[in-house]
Amino acid sequence: MEKIRVLVVDDSAIVRSLLDEKLAEFPDIEVVGTAPDPYIARDKIIKLQPDVITLDIEMPRMDGLTFLQKLMTYYPFPVIIVSSVTTKDSYATIKALEIGAFDVVNKPGGSITVSDIIDEIAYKIRQASMVKDVYVNRRLALDGKLVKRPEIVYDPHILSNIATTDKLIAIGASTGGTVALEYILRNLPPNLPPIVVVEHMPPQFTKQFADRLNEISALEVKEAEEDDLIAPGTVYIAPGGMHLTIRRKGALLYTQYTDTEKVHFQKPSVDVLFESVAREAGQNAIGIILTGMGKDGAKGLLAMKQKGAYTVAQDERSSIVWGMPKTAIDMGAADEVVPLDDMPHKIVELSQKK
Repeated sequence: MEKIRVLVVDDSAIVRSLLDEKLAEFPDIEVVGTAPDPYIARDKIIKLQPDVITLDIEMPRMDGLTFLQKLMTYYPFPVIIVSSVTTKDSYATIKALEIGAFDVVNKPGGSITVSDIIDEIAYKIRQASMVKDVYVNRRLALDGKLVKRPEIVYDPHILSNIATTDKLIAIGASTGGTVALEYILRNLPPNLPPIVVVEHMPPQFTKQFADRLNEISALEVKEAEEDDLIAPGTVYIAPGGMHLTIRRKGALLYTQYTDTEKVHFQKPSVDVLFESVAREAGQNAIGIILTGMGKDGAKGLLAMKQKGAYTVAQDERSSIVWGMPKTAIDMGAADEVVPLDDMPHKIVELSQKK
């Protein structure tokens, strides 16, 4: 069996040693080298030709974000950020995902040990390796396209017809989802039905992600809290490490956490959210599944469709990883397949329908 070749880049000798030792226990993964800073990493990338890099953000001589930007420009391939949420730049990890990092894992430290996260790191290394060529090519193509896209301007008459009182929009995403969600929310008007979102992301990073989206969106974006009243004009991001569901109290909907097992290796899971939306909102819901590895969300999207919701999947060309949308489409769960650059218009259009 050909092993996945990994380069570990971290300024901590202890972390480098532990990752090297623990990843060596997986028969399909080989750590071909380690590096304490980006300059040494650059030389080892050229010499060792790894399939995947794990990268810390806070490092000497050159920070991880600068290195990642150079890497994605001149020598792009999958990078998994292994970083602490206590980084000096509170949005550093989110910026790394925007630049082109494949995924993120919370760095060991404090109550978190390498043993706690090594299975997650190995899982994401395998995912990155499986789609490395497609991921890089689509990521670069999509970045160029979205940068050139002008900001969407809506007809005020159309916006006045949006029915915010009964509708609920549910969105699920994974790999590549930070870019997709940022584009969508930047281009949505403020007077929309409430939106509930699951983006596969570790604990604490989801708070950073919600805060980042809140800065660029006309909507209010927040990390969902237990028992939030779901209100129009607001986006609720599922917290990492907890499943997010909705529940009805009379005519009103509220958020609810459930601390049950992972679903499709994920917590939060898109399926868990979508199935609760199907149950509690039925035909008044709109379901959207975006780019991502695996099949989380497909079953839930089908449940929404069967309850009368209108369901949408992102198309292959604009998906950085076309796993979750493809599975949903193959199951017959999607009423419509839409490219990312048309998704904001589609959401506004569906929000007008009674």
